[in-house]
Amino acid sequence: MIVAVVCVALLGILLFGLGLGVSLTRQRTNTIFGAPDDPADQLYKMTRAHGNTAEYAPMLAVLMLVVGANQPPVWALWTMGLAVLCRYMLAIGIIIGPTMEQPHPLRAIGATGTYATGLALCVAALLTI
Repeated sequence: MIVAVVCVALLGILLFGLGLGVSLTRQRTNTIFGAPDDPADQLYKMTRAHGNTAEYAPMLAVLMLVVGANQPPVWALWTMGLAVLCRYMLAIGIIIGPTMEQPHPLRAIGATGTYATGLALCVAALLTI
């Protein structure tokens, strides 16, 4: 269960850290509402990184806690860690990429890894029945 809780905490740090990043970017750019519709704009990229994390992190966290509470096999523990790594890679790839129109390699690896690890954790959850 320790691995699951650490992974959930790391997802929380990512989510709230990105939220803070959005707020600081809004303050720096004097933008109170919305974001420019420019895929190269930093506020646009920050809001997308935060929004994407908010879409996937909660379900990953639930899966990690369900699997972690049921004496998971070692592969499931590694999958949890890899899922967190993929979420961080995706967020970094969005933020540091020059534009959202052209996927950064970290973004592509992070997205693919998120799908793969998410599905694997679903299977691990089903195996706990």
